[in-house]
Amino acid sequence: MPRDEMNSLIQRIARQARKTFRSGDGDRPDFAENVAQLKKLVGEIRASDLKIRPRKQSAPGPASAPHGPPVTYMHICEQTGGFSMGVFLLRGGAGIPLHDHPGMHGMIKVLYGTVRISGFDRAEEVGAGGDLPPLLQPYQRGSLLRAILRSTEEYGEASPPCLLSPLRDNLHQISAVDGPAAFLDILAPPYDPDDGRDCHYYRLLPPSQGPEQSDGDGSNQAAASGVIPREVWLLEIPQPDDFWCGGEPYPGPKVSV
Repeated sequence: MPRDEMNSLIQRIARQARKTFRSGDGDRPDFAENVAQLKKLVGEIRASDLKIRPRKQSAPGPASAPHGPPVTYMHICEQTGGFSMGVFLLRGGAGIPLHDHPGMHGMIKVLYGTVRISGFDRAEEVGAGGDLPPLLQPYQRGSLLRAILRSTEEYGEASPPCLLSPLRDNLHQISAVDGPAAFLDILAPPYDPDDGRDCHYYRLLPPSQGPEQSDGDGSNQAAASGVIPREVWLLEIPQPDDFWCGGEPYPGPKVSV
C-alpha cells in the first residue's frame, strides 16, 4: 500500500476501529477510551477525504438513476467478527427504514447533506401472557416490540458522529432532509445471520395503538397532537417494497484491516 494511503485518515479510522472492537464486546476497561478516540477521528472525516463529491438530485449518479435504488452503499472494508465500514448515499427524500442492530455498536458521520435520525431503545418483547390493548390484538405477539423513543435529531457534515450501542439507540431510522445525503457507517461486529445478527425491519404503530402514557412527562398530549410518544409499539415487518440498496465502488484511499 502506498505510504500516503497508509497514513490516510480513513486508514487511521480503520486501525482505531480494529483496536476498539478487537474483542467483540464493550467490557474491557479501555473500551470507552477507545470509542472516544474513534469518535474523534471519525468526526474529522470529510467527503473529500474519501474522494466523494456531493451529488445533486438532478444528477444522482449511475447507481441512482431515475429508476435505480433510493440508497446506494460503497463498501470500504470489513474485518470478520470485528467491524465493517462503508458509505451510504441517500437520494433526496429517501431513507433507511426503521431497523435494528442486534448486539452491535455503530457510528455514523454525515459527509454531505442533512439526515434525520430517530433512535429507539428496545424495551421488551411481548410474551405469551398478559392482555394486549384492543387495537393490538390483531397482531401476532411475536411480531410486537415495546420500545422507547430515545431521540430524533438532524445531523449535517459539521455535526459530531451519531453513536449506537447494543442497548441504546439500537433501533433507528435515517432519512435524507432537503436533498441528497451521504454518511460514513461503522458497525461492530458486522451483520451475520449465522451468528444471530440479522437485520429486522419495523413499523411504528400509530399512537392510538401504543401503550397508555401516565408518567407525567406530557406524553399523552404528544400522542394527541400526532407527535411520536416516548413509549411506542413497533411491529416487525418484511423489508419494505420501496426500499432497496444498490452498490457502487468506493473511490477513496485503499484501506487495509
